[in-house]
Amino acid sequence: NETLWFRDGHPFELLTSRLLPEFESAGKSVIRIWSAACSSGQEAFSISMAVSEYLTQRPRSVLPRVEIVGTDISPSVLAQAQQAEYEDFELSRGLSPDRLARFFSEVGKRKRLRDEVRARCSFRELNLLTSYTLLGRFDLVFCRNVLIYFSQETKQDILARIAQQMHPGASLFLGGSEPVHGYADWFELQRYPRGVLYRRR
Repeated sequence: NETLWFRDGHPFELLTSRLLPEFESAGKSVIRIWSAACSSGQEAFSISMAVSEYLTQRPRSVLPRVEIVGTDISPSVLAQAQQAEYEDFELSRGLSPDRLARFFSEVGKRKRLRDEVRARCSFRELNLLTSYTLLGRFDLVFCRNVLIYFSQETKQDILARIAQQMHPGASLFLGGSEPVHGYADWFELQRYPRGVLYRRR
């Protein structure tokens, strides 16, 4: 359940600099993003904050509606994600003071994420070793820092089943320490100055 806000930085930079503009010009009515193994919600909410910042910087944007689905095997961390309230220690792990001021309000000794950011996100229990078909299909998947816990054979099985839930041309982010072999049947590796993403073939 290790989790940080805006972890590693570059996936969120690519999201706002490249992927959201692509989505904006694609003509879709909704953009669906999956945060797999989302823990207590920091990644899913970081994605939503990045979307809010993108829209603030582009007041004439025609970005489609964004839906973010967070999944995890643990009911307890999902309950916290759904509550969207965090203690100062949790908020200090990757969240800038500026984002803290813009996107959170105080609730007793905790801070609660603003409704605008929460509204894009939903959470559900899911084991990555089971079927994903009920989730529907996605335009972008974050599956970061979880595959390291599986064997190479299981990693390839998970990637194959994730690929089946992605539209052609959709993007996948993996963790920086998760080189995966045998992905070429489903994904094309794209390199950028600060990281990589995988495009669904």
